[in-house]
Amino acid sequence: MFVLVYGVVAYLAFLASFAVGAAFVADVGPLRVDRDPPSAFVSGLAIDVGLLALFGVSHSIMARRPFKEAIVRVIPAAAERSTYTLVASATLALICWQWRALPSAIWNIEERSVGAVVWAVSGAGMLLAVYSTFLTDHFDLFGVRQVWLHARGRPYAPVPFKERGLYRRTRHPMMLGMLVWFWSTPTMSVGHLVFAVGMSAYIFVGVALEERDLARNLGDAYEQYRARVGRFIPRF
Repeated sequence: MFVLVYGVVAYLAFLASFAVGAAFVADVGPLRVDRDPPSAFVSGLAIDVGLLALFGVSHSIMARRPFKEAIVRVIPAAAERSTYTLVASATLALICWQWRALPSAIWNIEERSVGAVVWAVSGAGMLLAVYSTFLTDHFDLFGVRQVWLHARGRPYAPVPFKERGLYRRTRHPMMLGMLVWFWSTPTMSVGHLVFAVGMSAYIFVGVALEERDLARNLGDAYEQYRARVGRFIPRF
């Protein structure tokens, strides 16, 4: 029962951190990317880059097989994905909490109709990222399925790879949505640019590592899929 509670708490932490992160990117609420007071440039940039590096490095390490094999010697295997989710949520929340604002504008779209279109594109990117989690198995992705099966005494089997929906057109629709989301803003400040660049770097590195693992685990089936379907840009 403890593992199930742990997994549910980790999932709720994800939902909360995602909501905070969405407000952060949209620059609304108390934890905004360009909130007051502005920070000194050098120290603020160093802190922001450090926060993004912590997020990216922790994600990349915890997603690799050697780390997974090591951590299940300490915690139940059913809780491994929930632990990943919990750490990811905590590091995202830390970014939003400790971010140093660098509000100098790189571009600012003052025309309201154009700005509204950009916000719509950003929202579409966020929705694409969320929708894509349900094209595989949303609850497996965030560890809930694993702890639920464990609580019921049933063995866990990974979700099989399937070309479903958008995955027939792009190999990483979730990451495509995140890229569109992070870069589509009517006002691009220095701080928002740092965030977008840092998260994009994490996405590109993470995707490269993930595809290496998938090719190793799935063999020719994934290599054929990779040859037919674009990484981010859909092929029709």
